[in-house]
Amino acid sequence: MLLVHYLHRLPTDYELSILRKRAKERGPVWDAAPDLYFKAFLLRTSGQHGARETSYSSLYLWRGDQAFANFLLSGRYGHVTRSFGRAGIDAHVVLAARPGRGHGARFLIEETVHIGGDVDLERVLAQEPELTRAAAALPGTVAAVSAVDTQRWCLKRYRLAEDLEVPQETGALVYEVAHLSQPLLHSLQVEGLT
Repeated sequence: MLLVHYLHRLPTDYELSILRKRAKERGPVWDAAPDLYFKAFLLRTSGQHGARETSYSSLYLWRGDQAFANFLLSGRYGHVTRSFGRAGIDAHVVLAARPGRGHGARFLIEETVHIGGDVDLERVLAQEPELTRAAAALPGTVAAVSAVDTQRWCLKRYRLAEDLEVPQETGALVYEVAHLSQPLLHSLQVEGLT
C-alpha cells in the first residue's frame, strides 16, 4: 500500500466555500476509483485548530504503487494542477491501515513522529501495527493509517474521525474533511492487511 499526500498553500483570506463546493462536485468521481481505499479532500483554515496557514490538500490510500502511477498517467492529477499548480507529492510506504467503526469523517488528525538516528528502527516500525489497531478502535474513528517517510525518517500517523479529540501535547495537525471518497475502505480487513 502507498499513502500519498499533497498540499496547496492558499492566501489566508481565500474563500474556502469554493473548495468545499469543489470537493462535493469532484468527490463522486473518486467514489468508485479502482485500487483506492480512500481519498480525503482536506482543508486547513488559518486560526482554526492551531493552523497558521490556510491550505487545500488531498490524502490518498492506494492499494499499490501501480495504482498511484495510473493516477499520474491518467491525467487525474492534471485536474488539480490546472487549478492550483503542481505541488510536491509525498508518497510513503504504509506500515498498517485499519478501518474503524465510525462513519462520516469530519476531521483528519496527522501526527509526525521523528525517528532519531540512534533509535532501533526495526523495533519502532514493528510497534506501528498495534498502535494503528488501537487508533482504529477509538470511538468515532473511520480509519487509521501509519506510514514511514524514509526521506525524512519519521512516522506519519493519520486518523479519520467523526469528532475532534486531539491531545494538545502531540503537536498534531488537524484538517477539516470536505469530502471522503472510500471505494475500498471496507476491504482493508478482508484483504488481511494489518
